[in-house]
Amino acid sequence: MTVSHPILYSFRRCPYAMRARMALAISETPVRLREILLRDKPDEMLAASAKGTAPVLIDGDKVIDESIAVMRWALGHNDPEGWLTADGAALIEEADGPFKHHLDRYKYSTRYENADPEHHRDEGMKFINELEAQLGQSVYLFGDKRTLADIAIFPFVRQFRIADPEWFDAAPIPKVQAWLGELMGSELFQSVMKKYPLWKETGEEFEFPQL
Repeated sequence: MTVSHPILYSFRRCPYAMRARMALAISETPVRLREILLRDKPDEMLAASAKGTAPVLIDGDKVIDESIAVMRWALGHNDPEGWLTADGAALIEEADGPFKHHLDRYKYSTRYENADPEHHRDEGMKFINELEAQLGQSVYLFGDKRTLADIAIFPFVRQFRIADPEWFDAAPIPKVQAWLGELMGSELFQSVMKKYPLWKETGEEFEFPQL
């Protein structure tokens, strides 16, 4: 493996890390992937970014520890599908802010004092219904091709569904269900969800994406 490639600390099941890996994969930007567990973070990662969240990308002296910034960094090198042509920054901000707040308290209600999961599910559905209306205009959020917004948002909608798949699949949101199913089943998503041995246990880095 080429030593000069940037290092990427990633946690396979983290939605933030998922979207970063998808941007790295579609842009064919090579990194040295170090798989971690968030409950057992490597000291080297914490030394680079005290936030202690995935992903963390280290490119020489440059540290990028925001997933959207990793996506834009990768796509700045190569954007073959034109993801940056429809950035969708406001919609992503809503997903990462209010929707993520309610998602956490719906899916992980026992972690939050006095959290009512049904209340937070209902509040989260306001954003889902917004996506449903948006998808009523086109196959993807901003047209007939997937863009940055689709890839940035769908991992969190996937998490929302996981909390109660039967309820989600029975909800009157056919556009969102079809959109989510297509993105989850895509070759791109499947390719970035490969399991890797933990770097902290094995010391093994892996070239990513595997072209």
